[in-house]
Amino acid sequence: MRKTVKAAALSIAMAGAVSAAQAETIKEALALAYSSNPTLNAARAELRGVDENVPQALAGWRPTVSATVQGGGSWASSDGFETYRNNASIGLSVSQALFRGFRTVNSTRQAEALVKAQRESLAATEQDTLLSAAQAYVDVIRDTALVSLQRSDLQFLSEQVRAAKDRFDVGEGTRTDVSQADARRAEAQANLNTALANLNTSRAVYRQVVGAEAKNLSADTSISRLVPRSVDEALKISEDQQPLIRQSQHLVDAAIYAVKAIEGEMLPTVSLEGSVNRSWNPSTTVSQANTASVLGRVTIPIYQAGSVSSRVRQAKEELGQTRLQLDVVRAQVRANVISAWGVYQAAEASISAAQSAVEAQQLALDGVIEEQRVGQRTTLDVLDAQRELVNQRVNLVTAQRNRIVGGYQLVSAVGRLDAEDLSLQVSHYKPVEHYKAVRDKWFGLRTPDGR
Repeated sequence: MRKTVKAAALSIAMAGAVSAAQAETIKEALALAYSSNPTLNAARAELRGVDENVPQALAGWRPTVSATVQGGGSWASSDGFETYRNNASIGLSVSQALFRGFRTVNSTRQAEALVKAQRESLAATEQDTLLSAAQAYVDVIRDTALVSLQRSDLQFLSEQVRAAKDRFDVGEGTRTDVSQADARRAEAQANLNTALANLNTSRAVYRQVVGAEAKNLSADTSISRLVPRSVDEALKISEDQQPLIRQSQHLVDAAIYAVKAIEGEMLPTVSLEGSVNRSWNPSTTVSQANTASVLGRVTIPIYQAGSVSSRVRQAKEELGQTRLQLDVVRAQVRANVISAWGVYQAAEASISAAQSAVEAQQLALDGVIEEQRVGQRTTLDVLDAQRELVNQRVNLVTAQRNRIVGGYQLVSAVGRLDAEDLSLQVSHYKPVEHYKAVRDKWFGLRTPDGR
């Protein structure tokens, strides 16, 4: 009996552990999620779309060129005389804005601020994705350990049923002992089925987030090197590095420039326009005519039906909203950091308590089994002691999982859960490269990647 108990303990201790040469480390899983997660790739595509706002704003500095071609015929009748005439013309016109009330400058700055905000949104999505991948990884390890634990419990209780039947056959036990042991074995079978279902769910989530099946996961998932040493240090880091805070700051900048851009609609607009035109048969007396013109145009808005004034007021209210939202985000990040720190510290304390409880309960179970052999304990006492040991082991596995996940949550809360800080062996996505490729494009329908 003692050998069975020790074997069960060894099996649980080794659950999820494989040789270092064969194991898929958590860094490898995170690297795979970084490269292939569809949510993260969609966020990158969204940023590339936002990049195009900058060349659209810069278009205010550039000329517009248009060509016209027209042709037709005319018929006229007067005093019995009929005339027919075919005519055609081609023209080219160019318009260059010289002054637009600083709208181009402010619109460009607004677009650039929105690009920076979207980059921080991408960084936040990256952190959320890596956190989900880490949690899925650790959940598979936890549920694998729990399945092993429940199988060991089922094996132990099956041995108890056999022993109870043997004692009953020789007249040293009762049918009640057999029934009690059999009931606990059935309960253990149900718990094993539940644990297997939970493991399948965790594997499915892992496949969804990481993009590959969970195989040979390593139990080495330490994140302690990135965890801040104190809650004050964590709060300081989050103020500087949390993408959500930086995103809100850039949105405030964008709102400021939006107000200025709309106010520019109340200022004069200066443009230079030129055109050339050739006509054939423009009239009955002229067979061909060429014209060219260059003119400057100054447009001074006087009254715009109140729409621009309303839009300015609206933009100012939106600016106030983004400033208040920045305060909300700062407060939320602070709360998240403090909460994550508390969870991480509580999980560390729970591990020590759970380890002590497992050791104490293992000794208690060994003692109850020995006392049962000499008739001082009943089968029910052994079954109760085993149930308590299983519960304590479940608590230990759960505490270990919570500590690892809590560490990743804390690192994410302060803004450091990214591929660079984690030293992932991946080709890092560089959003600036796409931005530079499209910022000064004057024409072209193909994207930088050839689409």
